[in-house]
Amino acid sequence: MSKKEKNKLPENPAEENTGAEKVKKAKNFKKLKFGSMSVVVVVLVIAIVIVANLMCGLLMKRYPIKIDLTPDNRYELSDKSIEAVKAIDKDVEITVMMTKDYFSAMSQQYESMYYQYYGVIVDMPFEIIPEILDKYSVYAEQGKGSITVKYVDMNKDPDIVTRFSKYYNGTIEQGSIVLQCGERVKVITPNSVAGMIAPSQNSTATNINMVFAGESTLTSAIRAVTDATPVRTAFVTTMNGNSVLDNAHASIVASFENFLTTNGYDCSEIDVATDDLSVDNYDMLVVACPAVDFTEDIITKISDFLYNSGKYEKNMIYVPNLNATNLPNISSLLADWKIEIQQSAIMDENMVQATFSSLGSVSYAPVLQVSDTETVGTLPNEALPIIASFAKPVNIISKNNDGITKEILKSSDTSYLADLETGETSTDKSAYNVVVSARRETAEQFNVYGSNILVISSPFMLDSAVLSSTSTYNNASAVLNIVNNISGKETAEIIPEKALNQTTLAITTASARVIQIVVIIVIPLVIAIAGAFVLIWRKNK
Repeated sequence: MSKKEKNKLPENPAEENTGAEKVKKAKNFKKLKFGSMSVVVVVLVIAIVIVANLMCGLLMKRYPIKIDLTPDNRYELSDKSIEAVKAIDKDVEITVMMTKDYFSAMSQQYESMYYQYYGVIVDMPFEIIPEILDKYSVYAEQGKGSITVKYVDMNKDPDIVTRFSKYYNGTIEQGSIVLQCGERVKVITPNSVAGMIAPSQNSTATNINMVFAGESTLTSAIRAVTDATPVRTAFVTTMNGNSVLDNAHASIVASFENFLTTNGYDCSEIDVATDDLSVDNYDMLVVACPAVDFTEDIITKISDFLYNSGKYEKNMIYVPNLNATNLPNISSLLADWKIEIQQSAIMDENMVQATFSSLGSVSYAPVLQVSDTETVGTLPNEALPIIASFAKPVNIISKNNDGITKEILKSSDTSYLADLETGETSTDKSAYNVVVSARRETAEQFNVYGSNILVISSPFMLDSAVLSSTSTYNNASAVLNIVNNISGKETAEIIPEKALNQTTLAITTASARVIQIVVIIVIPLVIAIAGAFVLIWRKNK
């Protein structure tokens, strides 16, 4: 051993052991330090995840994130519905008289029915409805009100109906959706629920395209139960116990009544001869498609209702019957308001083809032009037509200080007339009024009060197939805006129906090969390389 090596040896062997222990303790301390740091980091990550999850939950209630990966956005509300829900300042309870599983069963049932009768495969995802109802609840959190949704099986809990009996005397069935806000109750029937998914207007027997119209029904129902001042509307359906309607127009009147009811009007049917047309009970009268004339006493009764002891503020909608050409007393009432209806049908060189439920067939209809943009208001899609099949021309007899008349909708300059009795057509082409309003006013200090008569001269403008086809025609939006304008009701836009795209996943052989390589080779290889890199890095650390 060299001298230099001897100098390196410790003089005391105990010192050598102490040094080894110090090194060992240092290593243990280092392990403990890094181990403790790892535990702290894991705890912090878990805490951050929990806090982030809670914050996301709170933010989702206040600012819901729109995530709908379907190509047709079927599970998302439209901006109009979101605005309407945010605007409510009341609490709404929605009771669905079925379980969520019921909607899946409905989908299977109706898809099977279409395949059985038409031999086509259609997509009828009624599961959209509970998903959409959840969205109403979420967006309502951003306003001052709330919307709660619960599902009840009436077979297991039949007494649930009794809680609504105080404010609703109609029938509530299994499959109904009941909305309640305070004393106001609105029931969406099982048939209306089933009608939330239906074939589009342009569907054929071999090519059926489904649309979802349920959002419009649900949003309108929410508006209806939260409306503090609904317009009470009386539909004239009988006179001295006898129907004033013929079979050809009864379905149109029912369609119009259902349309107004859906959009927040309190509608009821009256006998115009025997029932009291009280100004305390009704705000608006609808005389739609009468096949018979009224007596002079009934005309006086209607006039008194509109005059309202000089206070006015009452309204009437009149829709003529296509086949009734001799109604002198009703004509006299209209003439008193400076309105005359010709007994002809408006035709046009350029008409669109449409299917009408009331006719049970395809027909042709002229496209109307807007004369008064203020009354018609904003339409969701200006490119869509407003159609009016078999409309009668409406003349304004005179314009004087006795009233204010407005031309609201009219035919194009290429239209002409066909006589309803002889069928002969004229060669003169001109624009003819189809929708007209007449107003009488009275002033009291700085306030002006008025009553209105609105004439819609085409009953087929109100056909259920036309009003429901909101992605094909503008009839629903135009009619609702006009009626809201004359009745003074707060404007509420029609929610367009949503096309349900049927998509299939088609993978070519080349695409399948690429997916196979990525899943079987590339992904495992990347994981193996990353693991080897981490192993080498930790070993050399």
